[in-house]
Amino acid sequence: MNSSRFPISLHILTLLHDAKGGLVSSDFLAGSININPVLVRKEIMNLRKHGFVDSKEGKGGGSFLAKKASEINLGEVYRAVRNNNILGQSKNEPNPKCPIGRQINQHLDTLYSDAENALIENLSKQTLEDFAAKFE
Repeated sequence: MNSSRFPISLHILTLLHDAKGGLVSSDFLAGSININPVLVRKEIMNLRKHGFVDSKEGKGGGSFLAKKASEINLGEVYRAVRNNNILGQSKNEPNPKCPIGRQINQHLDTLYSDAENALIENLSKQTLEDFAAKFE
């Protein structure tokens, strides 16, 4: 996967689920994930924007799930955090005089789109509750 955003977000959501509605600080989350709290706060802002998380700011503040874990679909989480095609993108422009080169990018786009749709379909069969149950 091109990005660490999905595993970071899923880690955050799983920790928030484990807190059972309690407020969880970005420092605690960052300590578990072993990343900078600034990166955690950035992901929390995105998860809040998509309705998965809510936060209370200030002293004693923290984050919590905005809805039940059974209502959080992993396919929706993936869509909320993805920023690149799962298989990457070609950085070069192939030779337009080549019969393969002039068509390769459009066929790769279709291939990549089909693969990503299959991933999203698989993730959409699972909820955060299903995923979190693996840790009990």
